[in-house]
Amino acid sequence: MRKDIRTVTVGVDGSRAGLDAADWAAREAERRRLTLRLLHAGGEPTASGPLFGSEPLSGPGRGRAPASGAGPASEPASEPASASESASGSVPRPRVRSRPVPGQPAVPPRDLQRGILDRAAVQLSYAHPTLEIAARRTDTPALPALLEAATESETVVLGSRGFSGYTGFLVGPVALGVAAGAACPVVLVRAGELPQDERVPVDAGDDTTAPARTPYRPVVLGLDPSDPADELIGYAFDAAGVRAAPLHVVHTWTLPPLPPLRDRATGVGAPGDTAAQQDARERSLAAVLEPWRHKFPETEVSEEVVYGHAGHHLLKASTRAGLLVVGRSTADKRLGRAAHSLLHHSTCPVAVVPHD
Repeated sequence: MRKDIRTVTVGVDGSRAGLDAADWAAREAERRRLTLRLLHAGGEPTASGPLFGSEPLSGPGRGRAPASGAGPASEPASEPASASESASGSVPRPRVRSRPVPGQPAVPPRDLQRGILDRAAVQLSYAHPTLEIAARRTDTPALPALLEAATESETVVLGSRGFSGYTGFLVGPVALGVAAGAACPVVLVRAGELPQDERVPVDAGDDTTAPARTPYRPVVLGLDPSDPADELIGYAFDAAGVRAAPLHVVHTWTLPPLPPLRDRATGVGAPGDTAAQQDARERSLAAVLEPWRHKFPETEVSEEVVYGHAGHHLLKASTRAGLLVVGRSTADKRLGRAAHSLLHHSTCPVAVVPHD
């Protein structure tokens, strides 16, 4: 990781997803003692959200995203947090209205954008009073603006619309483009992510332990020991270390396709002894992690080598994780099939880490 970069950048657009991502980014910046930079990019805000195709704010205690040409009543206005939000430490979401006030001039789009940034900064400063926060607005379209910000950031954080249950969340084309092409790790956070979601749930009947006092859930790392990128492993160990969380490393493998029948008769290209391959992969993974265990002696590390497809087993692991970490080769500007599936379906935030 680039130790000269001291900023966590988060894209904000006034949507619920953007605000939840900003709150997650603020907590991450605090953990790492970094500056939080809020970035609003592209044209004027719309009901669909300019960055990620996020849902507009709606429902009890939440308004609608500002419409084009809306008047002063469309400008976001701060709203007191509910009791549950205050108790959890999450950022109160702004309440905005979608209809202009008759007889009053329309607010210019630039002022609406500045209002989104200003209110997000104020709300985050209340929730995180010791955090250094900077705000920036640019007319550059979202994708190039975020990719440029990634060259000046230690991490870029983006929001995405969440769904209920275990169906995951919707990732728009801009977020996928940033995850596939950014020069730094990119974390996708779904709407509705709360501070307590990162932590082990309080035991039923325990009325003495606050959710913010329980340990962090494990950080899960998907790793291929045949391609042990230092950037990927280092990010996962750092993430676990700043949380004092355990690190669970998962390696999946499958047998190659069966050879033609004419070769099977002679044993040419036969897949071999699966038990022996399992043992060899376990030893390989342990060898790769050994120096990192010495570098991070306080981090509890567990290993899992399992037969099957990476996406399936990592999705299962994400149901118990606070953060899922996967890699992306910088030689390829596209996400692999497993990473693409994880971004859409993981039940926890996903960090995509570029590596050589």
